[in-house]
Amino acid sequence: MIEGKKRKLKRRTYGIHFTPKEIFKACIFPEIKDLLYAHAWMDLYCGEGNLIFPILEAIPSTERIDFFQEHVFLSDIQDSMVQVCKKKAQLLNIPLDLINRNIFKRDNLNSFPDHLKTSKYPLFHVTNPPYLYLGYIKKHPKTAPYLKYFQRENKGYQDLYQIAMMRDLKNGIQNMIYIIPSNFLFGATVSNKFRKDFLKYYFIKKMYIFETPIFEFTGTNICIGFFTRKKILKNEPQIFKGMKIKKKGIVNERVYHLKPENHYRGGTEFDEFTKKFKTFQPIQVKYYLLKEEVEQNKGNQEILVIDTNAYVSNNYEKRTLKANEFLRNKVQKNILYVRTVDTGSLEGRVGLYLIKKDFNVDGIYVSKATYRTCPIQLFLTPTLVHEDQVLLKNYFNFMLEYFREKTDSEFLTTYKYSNAEYTRKYLGLTQVRKLIETFPLNLLDAEKKTLKDLININKPVEVMRFLSKLKSRKK
Repeated sequence: MIEGKKRKLKRRTYGIHFTPKEIFKACIFPEIKDLLYAHAWMDLYCGEGNLIFPILEAIPSTERIDFFQEHVFLSDIQDSMVQVCKKKAQLLNIPLDLINRNIFKRDNLNSFPDHLKTSKYPLFHVTNPPYLYLGYIKKHPKTAPYLKYFQRENKGYQDLYQIAMMRDLKNGIQNMIYIIPSNFLFGATVSNKFRKDFLKYYFIKKMYIFETPIFEFTGTNICIGFFTRKKILKNEPQIFKGMKIKKKGIVNERVYHLKPENHYRGGTEFDEFTKKFKTFQPIQVKYYLLKEEVEQNKGNQEILVIDTNAYVSNNYEKRTLKANEFLRNKVQKNILYVRTVDTGSLEGRVGLYLIKKDFNVDGIYVSKATYRTCPIQLFLTPTLVHEDQVLLKNYFNFMLEYFREKTDSEFLTTYKYSNAEYTRKYLGLTQVRKLIETFPLNLLDAEKKTLKDLININKPVEVMRFLSKLKSRKK
């Protein structure tokens, strides 16, 4: 038990996750098998060597020693991993002097091993670098030494894998295959600066995106990126084929279009929609019925609520609050709540829902800490009549499902791997607000009917045309 805890701590300290050989053989080797003799293959964060030794094993045994001498370079910061790789090379009958020359211990995040630049063949980096988010690094004494990597020219980057990739960029590596968190493609704050800097220099040739776990000890969402250096430094759209690996071996293929004006982020169609169709006088949204507000509005009026901080036997505990008439009316007139996390069933996807229908209470109360994964009551300004809130709910969920289908839910955050029939996602409160802000106020009765009808007959493109006409009319 103690030994297990030590191994876990070591994984977190170094940010290491060993790559299964099967991933290399299925996704990487078919792409490089015809290039083996044309490059020197290196992994500067090699771990157990599972991304390089399969290359060596594919070489005829009579040619392996010569191939190893000129084409294989392995390095890691951990001496134990270096020794594992040396033993593997010995089992393939590589002479010890070559092993000691080409497999070495080194901190390659800190600097690039310049002696490899004299290689007879162009360097091709295939690696699964350490990933460790800067926020985690700052909070833990054992990882604090890594803060040095984020100084000077690396200031503003957010993860160790970004430091590794920028190290290759600055040392002129032409081709690389990186196994990295999929926030490289879909992350906002964590990746915007890095993508903008990195993709000036490199094209994405292809990408595998995994919605199933491939590492034993982490649920981090992973992608495999194939990168080649541009001849001319340039900010330009990136167009490439992506293969999304889903449950039960299902593979979805789509073409990705990344735009520099969107920080090369994938799945931005939702953001583009909310930006384009934000109304001139949008609905204002506030979240949570907090204990502090109830105490500030004490009175004799009863409000029946569920308490999101009291979850017992798979149900939220019901409570009766005493408040003044102002707060009672405010709670009872705002009938919607947001579910920010998919439950796993088709009926429990993220979206807006009716409090009374789902919980048979007036409101949703937070007696202690707020949690974004709990149901959250919405408070709208101006307060909409019941019928208009129902229309808002239907509109919100309709457009949300449209963009989930259009982008394969890529604008949402993967919540947890599970056995659900679809990949569970998390909807951010900022995204909730942005989508609500596209809902038009003060519609005429005929316009409300038009919007309802378009939703009922499943015409999302027509809904957007309807919104465009409304917006042009307001100008």
